Amino acid sequence: MILEPLRLTPDHGLPGELLTELTALYASQRDFHALGGDFPDPDDIRPEQVATALAEELAEPDAEVLLARSEGRLVGIATTLAHHPDPADPDPWIGLLMVDAAAQRQGHGRRLAALVEERFRAAGRTAVRLAVLENNPSGLTFWTALGYEVIGHRRDRRLDRPCAVLRKELPAPRSS
Repeated sequence: MILEPLRLTPDHGLPGELLTELTALYASQRDFHALGGDFPDPDDIRPEQVATALAEELAEPDAEVLLARSEGRLVGIATTLAHHPDPADPDPWIGLLMVDAAAQRQGHGRRLAALVEERFRAAGRTAVRLAVLENNPSGLTFWTALGYEVIGHRRDRRLDRPCAVLRKELPAPRSS
């Protein structure tokens, strides 16, 4: 798997072919979007909606959108936040990690999460946090299987939805 930061065009847009790939990935996760309510109609996710969602992600200071490719195909996306807006929160955050539904159950989600964690570790970070919607038990199962622990519950900043907050320590790499 190759992980690459999303690169916008000089006019801050998304290249058409990439937007088509991203829209297909988002549309493949109909059930996830129905849980979250991020899109008005999870059965009809449109390119302009995906472009707007990504622009909103990138508008946050220290935000990054990472694209995961396997054998040249876009299989996943992750959004990260190097610094949470709450100054009392020292950890970086994973805002979204999504794998194309057609590529699920092949280890892409685990690999994508590991690569994101490694990026934070390489930047000297010692832990990472994320939030899982309370109505998403499969998401909670995925993250806890990767070693994340629930440390609290609160409502999300954008849509005021109830979430579990999870955290994982990122031990320093072992020296050989």
